[in-house]
Amino acid sequence: MNSLSNKIIFNKISQSEEDTKSLAIEFAKFIDNIYQKKGSIVIYLDGNLGLGKTTFVRFFLQALGYEGFVKSPTFTIVESYDVSNIRNIKIHHFDLYRLSDPEELEYIGIDEYFENSISFIEWPCHGEGFIKQPDFLINISKFQKDSEFVRNFKIIKI
Repeated sequence: MNSLSNKIIFNKISQSEEDTKSLAIEFAKFIDNIYQKKGSIVIYLDGNLGLGKTTFVRFFLQALGYEGFVKSPTFTIVESYDVSNIRNIKIHHFDLYRLSDPEELEYIGIDEYFENSISFIEWPCHGEGFIKQPDFLINISKFQKDSEFVRNFKIIKI
């Protein structure tokens, strides 16, 4: 990733699930506009376990009109969501943390998931060489503010 062309587009603190929801809604509107022009978008999710990556994706999906259950792809590798009846978008959420070998991604037909879709990928380092380069990186970190822990969401256009 060429750091000279990278641009921070959001850098926000989340002190609550409601803050995370607001950011996800704002980002969904931003991405929806780009998707309508570009057709496929890959977003890497970077952050330790339990920082809210799936929660962010759930709120993103809801912002685009998805009303179904959103679950973590921790054990299934990928969960796919069809919002084509509302926005004509397919969204895939990958979690590559438990992947033994990145070559396993060929067996699930990874390239087909990237066609005309928005793909969120957690733990992309586990799929190196088999997944597309990101259009955006969402880095989620946690730090202590006063007496509580808060999350920082930094979204970078690659």
